[in-house]
Amino acid sequence: MAGPSLENLDVLILAGGLGKRLRKVVYDKPKPMADIAGRPFLDLLVEYTSNFGLNRFVLATAYKSESVRAHYQKMDGPRQILFSNEDEPLGTAGAVKNTQNLIRSDPFIVMNGDSFCPVDLNTFFDFHIGKNALASIVLVPAGSNQDFGVVEMNDSCQVVGFEEKKIQKQKTFISAGIYLFQRDIFSFIPAQTACSLEYDILPRIVGPKFYGFVTDAELVDIGTPERYYKAVKILSPAKV
Repeated sequence: MAGPSLENLDVLILAGGLGKRLRKVVYDKPKPMADIAGRPFLDLLVEYTSNFGLNRFVLATAYKSESVRAHYQKMDGPRQILFSNEDEPLGTAGAVKNTQNLIRSDPFIVMNGDSFCPVDLNTFFDFHIGKNALASIVLVPAGSNQDFGVVEMNDSCQVVGFEEKKIQKQKTFISAGIYLFQRDIFSFIPAQTACSLEYDILPRIVGPKFYGFVTDAELVDIGTPERYYKAVKILSPAKV
């Protein structure tokens, strides 16, 4: 029996964050709908991912979800876009759990809706399958960045440490906000409970089934006004 192929995977994009730090400049819409050269940031994620043959998307929404739904419901084309809305924000892990009945593929891709990293998804997928992983995470070198969680790996690329926003002295990496999860990940996440992938779930699964995939692709995020303006410069016109 043939194994899974990349183009058959579901893509879950976490688009429900409150984006409080960004509201000084993006106050009338959810963070993933922030304008980049006249288009929502979220469009860049969907289109880049579609370049690899993926066409089934689940958008996990919460804050101002109606603007996300309105934008994508009117779009034509081969992509299938489904919506998972939260009445109350559930956090990144709770949002994943909330989509359990919509996700069909095993594994499936999860992406943060407020960051973009042009990683080669074919290579990432082959890495995940080759490691027989429960979870794989795309990583970029931490450098001097003090505002992201750091991830430590051993020589086999197993993730052995995961701490949010705490820079270690040894060589470490930061999450690019892109994951491959087997459906078994749902069993680690409580239902209808606000919880975080970064704080609550990923630290619990460090070890033999959790792997880090390092890329030198540039990570761009729009979490603060300063980073949003930087993203506008880098992605306008979109280089995806």
